[in-house]
Amino acid sequence: MPIEIVCKIKFAEEDAKPKEKEAGDEQSLLGAAASGAAPRDLATFASTSTLHGLGRACGPGPHGLRRTLWALALLTSLAAFLYQAAGLARGYLTRPHLVAMDPAAPAPVAGFPAVTLCNINRFRHSALSDADIFHLANLTGLPPKDRDGHRAAGLRYPEPDMVDILNRTGHQLADMLKSCNFSGHHCSASNFSVVYTRYGKCYTFNADPRSSLPSRAGGMGSGLEIMLDIQQEEYLPIWRETNETSFEAGIRVQIHSQEEPPYIHQLGFGVSPGFQTFVSCQEQRLTYLPQPWGNCRAESELREPELQGYSAYSVSACRLRCEKEAVLQRCHCRMVHMPGNETICPPNIYIECADHTLDSLGGGPEGPCFCPTPCNLTRYGKEISMVRIPNRGSARYLARKYNRNETYIRENFLVLDVFFEALTSEAMEQRAAYGLSALLGDLGGQMGLFIGASILTLLEILDYIYEVSWDRLKRVWRRPKTPLRTSTGGISTLGLQELKEQSPCPSRGRAEGGGVSSLLPNHHHPHGPPGGLFEDFAC
Repeated sequence: MPIEIVCKIKFAEEDAKPKEKEAGDEQSLLGAAASGAAPRDLATFASTSTLHGLGRACGPGPHGLRRTLWALALLTSLAAFLYQAAGLARGYLTRPHLVAMDPAAPAPVAGFPAVTLCNINRFRHSALSDADIFHLANLTGLPPKDRDGHRAAGLRYPEPDMVDILNRTGHQLADMLKSCNFSGHHCSASNFSVVYTRYGKCYTFNADPRSSLPSRAGGMGSGLEIMLDIQQEEYLPIWRETNETSFEAGIRVQIHSQEEPPYIHQLGFGVSPGFQTFVSCQEQRLTYLPQPWGNCRAESELREPELQGYSAYSVSACRLRCEKEAVLQRCHCRMVHMPGNETICPPNIYIECADHTLDSLGGGPEGPCFCPTPCNLTRYGKEISMVRIPNRGSARYLARKYNRNETYIRENFLVLDVFFEALTSEAMEQRAAYGLSALLGDLGGQMGLFIGASILTLLEILDYIYEVSWDRLKRVWRRPKTPLRTSTGGISTLGLQELKEQSPCPSRGRAEGGGVSSLLPNHHHPHGPPGGLFEDFAC
């Protein structure tokens, strides 16, 4: 039967320790050859790093008070740098900006702005028919009446056309305009375009952006000068007050660019009769910052109309669009001054719909309608002054010229003079006060001041972290296999198969009778069975 022979050999402690040391050295050399060079320890890295103070705090050498002080200084400097960096980052995230004003050089020619004017009185009293008074009762406050002067009880008139009413009953510029001059040249009502606003039928001078009139000089007499008769005898009598009732007499004026529709009921200024009003203008070109520095609206790259009915985006066009959407939702129609092809609201609900437009305009991004300022805007600064007209001598002259009395001239005539102060424009640009380049420069300065580091120093630290992490991962992945030999207490245990494999003795052939080969020369047992059932062995 097969026999497994176990040989136990016990070494002395003095002999075991050198052997273990030799085996450990051999294993470390083999492991180093298999897995590459070992990573640097912290002391070695600190002694070669460009981070100031790290070599003195963590480098090789004895631990003592000096190293402790260096470690405290390094940590204090690092904390101060992090505090300063956090403050710089907070300042950058607030997106501060400033406004730079640069006066432009004088130009030989400047484009004259558009000038829109409206009579404060919307309807002429003498032009209203009985049907108009009936349909406009809620708008004007006048009571409906028949042709005999009695209040109507069951009057029926055809459906009104609001555009026809405004065209027919509004003040006609041909009747109001008494004189007109632009840059020393005569002009007339044909140089004005009809436009509809909340004041009804209005007129705009120099409205076409494709044929804008130029101004070749600055000062009075080089712009638009008109004399108007506001026709106070045509003002509606006040029977009862409504939201559209006006107690003023005069005109409303707005100076704007040709691409911007008039929004005269909010952006216009008043001109009174009996005065000559001087309006000195200066062109201002404004440039705002988009997100995240500001809230302006950038122009479309496709150069397509962004608002239906308007060639370019503007705050006024956006507000008119918001008003139109609110009226369509509430009244299922639009007002005359709103763009579009929808049905125009009838006069009996005109006031109700007009009041609802005020609720549609919000004051911020969370409101019902938010209209951001375009990033590039042209506006006109104004300085207004006035003198009383006419004087005594001119009052008699104007009364004879226009077949009116002097009182009528003083109560109805006015002169408006709009001109450029100078043929220069102001460029006001919104700029970022603290950009990314400034942030990086300040961070680099603080980093160099407190810890003497740079971008390359950070790369050194990241490289060392990667080196250590990768080495530990490789150790986890390549765990050593359990050895076949075990050593406990200096005793080695060998199996027979191991003895055969590790024996330096040459193998021999079987003995006569089919015996197996042995490790050493045969020493047959004198009483053993024939055939070599027992193996010879030696330790």
